[in-house]
Amino acid sequence: MSVTRAVHVVGVPMDLGADRRGVDMGPSAIRYADLHRRLERLGIRVRDSGNLKVADRAEGLTDGPVVREDGSVARTRHRAHHVEEIVRVMRELAAQVEAIERSGEVPIVLGGDHSIAMGTLAGLRRAGRRPGVIWIDAHGDINTPGSTPSGNVHGMPLAVAVGLADGPFPAELRGTVDGAHCALIATRSVDAEERDNIRLAGVTAITMADIDRLGMGAAMEKAIAVASRGEGIHLSLDMDAIDPDDAPGVGTPVRGGLTYREAQLAMEMLAASGRLRSIEVAEVNPILDRENRTAQLAVELIASALGQTIL
Repeated sequence: MSVTRAVHVVGVPMDLGADRRGVDMGPSAIRYADLHRRLERLGIRVRDSGNLKVADRAEGLTDGPVVREDGSVARTRHRAHHVEEIVRVMRELAAQVEAIERSGEVPIVLGGDHSIAMGTLAGLRRAGRRPGVIWIDAHGDINTPGSTPSGNVHGMPLAVAVGLADGPFPAELRGTVDGAHCALIATRSVDAEERDNIRLAGVTAITMADIDRLGMGAAMEKAIAVASRGEGIHLSLDMDAIDPDDAPGVGTPVRGGLTYREAQLAMEMLAASGRLRSIEVAEVNPILDRENRTAQLAVELIASALGQTIL
């Protein structure tokens, strides 16, 4: 039975961090897949703040420098596409997550591309909590503006959160979590410099090869133990962690991912741990999906993480 009594949903319809369009429709797809009713059937009260406003890249966005809150300009050499608007949205998201966290509700952030994690984690930190993180993702997401081969910010949020990336990201988004309290799980596509960054940050990486050897249960026990060193656990779930056969609607699919049951077991174990205190789900792309299957799976996984069980 779920012990979570109230959640607060906020959507971030952003695809600026990716090079493939479509994940900006992810929050709507997840809501359409009956997220609210599914959670209400578990006895959970659901509040929803709707979506943040995000500029479309067709509005003439540039890769210009970040303007600090005091009006000064951070003139740093970087390779981070659309970073000015992404940072603006992340500041707004951080303020919303902070308010939700202080209210005692469980924040559920719906993306959008995985850049959203910077704002979610910054908001938790502003509310006084530095969580442990279970980052379930096919990719490392720990490139910096200096190491990225693409310039896509959705490949950088973990680097920002553990403090490896500096400019053009402002200080309020950086170093919000301790890398030693982070477990990166289901990874199977990592850039060369990301391997060094994982070691440098002290992040525990549990790859798909590790899951093949250990089994999903043992892999999640390890991840939960690592993340439990922080103040509660934050789940950052990129739907491309799951095999494309079960989650076809993602922007950057990678074969050989988690099966449906492995993903469900991960969520069920998180719920049983009693440590889960915040959730974000990223990278649902309805344009590439089949009959909203990936969004429906996202709803099932959120429900399992919040206490839904078979019996």
